[in-house]
Amino acid sequence: VAAYRITQEALTNIVKHSGADHAGIRLTWEDHNLMIDITDDGQGGGRGLPPGGNGLIGIRERAAACGGAATAGPRTDGHGFTVSVRLPLARP
Repeated sequence: VAAYRITQEALTNIVKHSGADHAGIRLTWEDHNLMIDITDDGQGGGRGLPPGGNGLIGIRERAAACGGAATAGPRTDGHGFTVSVRLPLARP
C-alpha cells in the first residue's frame, strides 16, 4: 500500500507542478528492498528547491514509517525532477 500511495502522490505532484510532457516509474526489486524511482521531464522548481511541500513531506514520512527512506529533487541531467524511494520488503 505504501508503494502505491507514494507513487500516486509523486504522480499527482508531476501533474500539478511540473509542466512535464512525460513521466516514468521504475520499480526495482533487490534482495531486501523495493526501489521506486519516479521521474519527469518538467521544469520543476530549479536548483533552489525548498525541502518540500506537503506531498513530498508525506512521501518521506510514509517511507520512514515503513523503515525506508525517500529523496526528491532536480534530476542530475538538469531536465526535470525525480523522487527516489527505498522500501524494505520485510519490516525491521
